[in-house]
Amino acid sequence: MPQGLPLSYLEAGETVGGTPLLVLHGLFGSARNWQTLAKRFGERRHVYALDLRNHGGAPWAPTMSYPEMAEDVLRFLDDRGYARAAVVGHSMGGKTAMTLALRHPDRVERLVVADIAPVRYTHTHAPFIAAMKRADLEGRTRRSDVDAQLADAVPEAPLRSFLLQNLVLENGAFRWRMNLDAAGAEMDKLIGFPALGNARYEGPTLFIGGSRSDYITPEHEPDIRRHFPNARIEMIPGGHWIHAERPEEFAEMVEGFL
Repeated sequence: MPQGLPLSYLEAGETVGGTPLLVLHGLFGSARNWQTLAKRFGERRHVYALDLRNHGGAPWAPTMSYPEMAEDVLRFLDDRGYARAAVVGHSMGGKTAMTLALRHPDRVERLVVADIAPVRYTHTHAPFIAAMKRADLEGRTRRSDVDAQLADAVPEAPLRSFLLQNLVLENGAFRWRMNLDAAGAEMDKLIGFPALGNARYEGPTLFIGGSRSDYITPEHEPDIRRHFPNARIEMIPGGHWIHAERPEEFAEMVEGFL
C-alpha cells in the first residue's frame, strides 16, 4: 500500500510529455483558488492544482503534519508515474513543498515558494477556526447569514469571503468542507516547520514575498539559505495572498523562473 492520502485535484494544460507542475494552496484554501493561474501555467506545462488533506475535496485525516502532507504529494506523483515535478506552493502549501524538496530532493525539479519561510511563526489562525466552528449553520440557506456570524472575530470582509469559500450547500444544508477539528488540533505543527536538521535542496528555488507581509523578512534569510542554498528571493508589492492580489506580476515571475 502506498503511503500518503490520494489527493483530489484540478488539471490544466494538454502537454503530455515533460515535467508536470504541481500547485499547492495554503491553509483554508483549495485547488479552486488557483484555477485561473493553473490555466495560465497550463499553456506551457501540464498542471495539477492539488487539494491538500482536510481541504477542498481531499480526504480528511486527524493529523496534518508537513511530512505527512509531503507524503501525500509524493503519492500523487507515484500514482501517475512521474519521477519529478516542478512545485509551486503558497503558505501552508509552500511549507509542504519545502518539506517535499528537503526530504525527497530528487523528486523536485524546481521549487517556487510563495510568501512563507522554513521557520516557526508566532501567529495562529486558531481564532478563525474557532469562529467558523461557532457559526450556527442549522437552517441557514444564505451565505450572508454565516458571514454575519463571523464578523466580530474576522472584521476584514475579504478575509471572511476567503474563509467562506469553505462553506458548501448540500441537500439544502450548509457544511464546512474543511476539516476544522484537525486544522485546529494541528495548528502548532502548521505554524511551525519540521526539524529536518541540515537538510538541503540544491535545485533552483524562488521565494516570492509580499512587500506588506511579514512572512518573509530579512531575518528569515539565513534559514532560507541554510536549507535552499540556490534560492533567489524576490518581493512583489502586496500582502500575504500575493498570487491573488497581483496575479499578473506573480505569474510572470513564476513563468520566467520555470
